Amino acid sequence: MAKVATKKRMTGKKRGASKKKRLSRAKSASSAPSAASTPSAPSAPSAPSAPSTPSLPSFPSAPSVPSFSPIGATLEAQPSPAAGSGEQIVEKALEHILEEYVLGARAPLSDNGWTGPWDCAEFASWCLYRITGIIYGARPKHDPMRADPYTGFWGEDAEADHQRYGGVIVSAELAARTPGAFVLRKPGIYRKVGHIVISDGTGGTVEAMSSNRGVVQASLNGRWWDYGILVPGVQYFMNETPVELTPPHRVLRITTPLLRGAMVEAVQRALSGLGYKPGSIDGIYGSQAANAVSAFQSDQGLVVDGEVSDETLNALDLEWNA
Repeated sequence: MAKVATKKRMTGKKRGASKKKRLSRAKSASSAPSAASTPSAPSAPSAPSAPSTPSLPSFPSAPSVPSFSPIGATLEAQPSPAAGSGEQIVEKALEHILEEYVLGARAPLSDNGWTGPWDCAEFASWCLYRITGIIYGARPKHDPMRADPYTGFWGEDAEADHQRYGGVIVSAELAARTPGAFVLRKPGIYRKVGHIVISDGTGGTVEAMSSNRGVVQASLNGRWWDYGILVPGVQYFMNETPVELTPPHRVLRITTPLLRGAMVEAVQRALSGLGYKPGSIDGIYGSQAANAVSAFQSDQGLVVDGEVSDETLNALDLEWNA
C-alpha cells in the first residue's frame, strides 16, 4: 500500500506540475496579443535616399554670332564670357609695330611674349588668341601649341561660320569702320599667297605687311580685298563715320578671260631683264607671269600676291600707260 500511495502521491505531484505548466502556458497565451492585435514588426528603416545628383554647372555655349545693327548704328557681337573686344585686339597689335616679317614664319599662339618674326596670318591669329582665347584661321583648331595659321584657313573658317550663323562675312567697307575686324584677300589657284590685316576702325590697318616693312600701320584704301570678317565671340562696335574704299587704280592679275595688252608685255620684259621667267613675251598675263611677279615681290620685300599694282610697278621702275 505504501508503495501504491507513494506512487499516487508522486502522480499527484506530476499532475500538479503539469497543471501548473498548463496554467502558465494558458496565462502566457492569454496575455500574448492576438495575431490581429499584434503590432506589425517595425519596418526596417528605409535607407536614406541617395542625395540627388547636383545639377551640373552650365557651361558657356559656343561663341555667339555677331548681331548687326543698321548701318550707322552701334554694331555689337554677343561675346562669350572669355572673349574680348575688337578695340583690345587693335591695342594688342599696335604693341608690335616694326617687328620683323618673314613669309611663313611660325608664331606660337600659346606664347604671350612672342615678338616676331611674323607673317600676316600668324599675326592676325596670334593677336586674336591673346585677347579672346579663340583659335581662328589655323589648323589644328584646338591646340595653341601646334596651331598653324594660314590665310586660306581664315577664308575656310569665315565661310563655314557665315553659312552656319550668318553675319560673319561683311563688306570690306563695313570692316573698315569696325575696330578689330579682319580684312582678307584670299589665296587662290593663281594667287598662291593671300593677305589678312586687322582694321583699326578708321580705314587703316595694323598688319604684318612684308619683309621690307615688317609690322606696320597702313591703309585699306587702294588695295584689293575679298571681304571683312567679324569673328564669332568677339565684341565689336562700329564707328558711325562711314569709310569709303576705292580699289587700285589699275592692277594686272589672273582673270577670266586672261588679260592681254602692252602693259602686260612691258612687265614681262622687265621681269625677264631682271632674270625672272615670265614665259613668252606675248602680252598675256597667265600663270607664268604671275609666278614671276610673286618671285620678284618676295625678293623685293613686297606683299607676295602675284598681282601688279602701283607698288610692284614702281619697284619694276615702270609707269602705267595712258
